[in-house]
Amino acid sequence: MARFPMRKLLFLIAGIAGAAALTYRYAFLPWFRSWGVTPGESARPLAGDEIIPSPNAGETRSILIDAPPASVWPWLVQMGFGRAGWYSYDPIDMSGTSTRQILPEHQALAVGDLLPTHPGGGFVVRVIDPEKALVVYSDAAIVQAQAESFQTQLAAGEAEDSPVNLKATGALMAGTQPVDFAASWAFVLEPAPGGGTKLIERFRVRFGETDKPWTRYTLPVVGIGVFMMMRKQMLGIKERVEQAPRAIATDSRVETVSS
Repeated sequence: MARFPMRKLLFLIAGIAGAAALTYRYAFLPWFRSWGVTPGESARPLAGDEIIPSPNAGETRSILIDAPPASVWPWLVQMGFGRAGWYSYDPIDMSGTSTRQILPEHQALAVGDLLPTHPGGGFVVRVIDPEKALVVYSDAAIVQAQAESFQTQLAAGEAEDSPVNLKATGALMAGTQPVDFAASWAFVLEPAPGGGTKLIERFRVRFGETDKPWTRYTLPVVGIGVFMMMRKQMLGIKERVEQAPRAIATDSRVETVSS
């Protein structure tokens, strides 16, 4: 049996690696960063863009829902850990399961409120425009302050520790995300033909150029995981809205302010 020349083998491996890299950069990366939207839609301004005016990276995704914005909005308002959930892969980001109902007790949301991602913190609400836009924000200083406050509460027995699954997720994010960052996360609702809704999700992040040396390599990998969670979340919202009765909780209260 003839031996395959080592030089040809190296060229073959290099060719496969190069093709994989090009496919990831020019095909897969644009796809998961703009799932459900056209290039023009990815570039157009949306509510909350002003919070991170010059991001290092951004992702815009959308999905069509067969229901009006008024029917979608309550599902956005009640999101969060310890609230209605995230409608995604619950074993990763929840303790329990995401609800399949509108919860009147979690329909009150205002600018400055917390949209929890775990028992010790989460995103801060920055924009509320009922039936149009919900935008939340986080940065390194907020994360640090929340962590310190949470540790103080734990030591005093005033808070319950995070579940094991969220500890694992938090450790992964802490090891891969930039040390200095600021991020906005927007959920925008636009009327669609036929009485439906286009749900647009946009994530924008700014981080220091001189961060951890491995950040430029780990962020794309983490980005794939984030995309999988976000895609599941948007599909989860769509499924819940379309299967739920076309009604909105009558005792919901949402403040119409933004910053």
